[in-house]
Formats: sequence, structure tokens, C-alpha cells
Amino acid sequence: MKNLPDSAKRRRSIKLGDILKIISRVHIHVQWDGPFSYEKALELKSEADFGVYQIYGTHPVYGSDVLLYVGKAVQQTFGKRLSQEFWNYHNQDSTRVAVYIGKLSGYDGTPDDDTWANQISMVERLLIYSHWPAGNSSGLNVKFEEDLYDVHILNWGKYRDLLPEVSGARYSNRYASDENYSEYSMPKILED
Repeated sequence: MKNLPDSAKRRRSIKLGDILKIISRVHIHVQWDGPFSYEKALELKSEADFGVYQIYGTHPVYGSDVLLYVGKAVQQTFGKRLSQEFWNYHNQDSTRVAVYIGKLSGYDGTPDDDTWANQISMVERLLIYSHWPAGNSSGLNVKFEEDLYDVHILNWGKYRDLLPEVSGARYSNRYASDENYSEYSMPKILED
């Protein structure tokens, strides 16, 4: 680094703030299973049946077998939550409604209840924001908040039409509105 001009040295140095941003990233792993018929999904009422879910079915505009809804089951099981929604009655092809369930997974064991509930909520919000399911119309108007900026979701297993990875950094306006954002240019020392 001795031969680099001061401006290049500044660009190459790692700032403490940059390290803290990397450390603060939240990686949430979601293990997906399905498809379940709507009736079978209503039976998912064990102590492990919490997380996020996807509903697929027929939409009058988008066609058949499309992602209709992303929801969460935090304070109640998948079966209890789904029993409140009636997708099997409100769908023109109700016999083909399919449900996929996603349970949070990871390497550090199950987090405390508040962290776990918060992560399920963040996964639901980011999946709705990034995939725009037709039945989540009220969720599309939710403001993208800073708590999602550093969230990175990794979908595993049978995640169906979801993207395998979703990043809050990609879907936020965090970088588009940052005053320090600029395209890289060739350092003068390398131009010669």
C-alpha cells in the first residue's frame, strides 16, 4: 500500500462501521415442506407447527396454481391459523388449493420466544414484499422498515415458487437513497 495515493489508501482501509454492518446481518433459514391439501394443513396443530406458510391456488386474473398468499403462524399453530382463512371456500378451484409450511431452522438452536416471533414476522414481511402474492394486497402497502435492511432469508427444501434467497438489502431503498453511493471509477494509479 506504500505506492498508493492517500485517496486509494482510504478506499482500501476497513472501517469499524463496515465491520459492524457485516456482523449485524441476520440470516434466517426457513425449511419448507409440502404440498399439503388445505384439509391436511388444518391438522397441523403440534407444538412444532409454527412459522410461515404459502397458499397456492387459482386466481381469476393470474391463472391456476399461483402463489396467492404468504402468512405466519406465531401465537397459534398452522392448523389454527389456516382455519381462520377459508381458502378452500373462496377459491374457484378449491380442490387444488395447496399449502406449503416453512419452519425456522438454524445452527444455534431455537432462539428465545421474542426473537423467534420477531424473525417469523420479518420473514413474512420480506417474502410478501419481494414476491407480491395476489392475496396479500393489504401487506403490499406496508412500509419497508429499517429492521429488514440486514435480514437475509435462505429458503430450503420445498420452497416452491419462492426465490431461494431474499435479502432486505436488495428490496429496500437503503442504497438508492444513500448520499455516499456512487459508481466505482478506476484509481488513477491503475490508469497509467
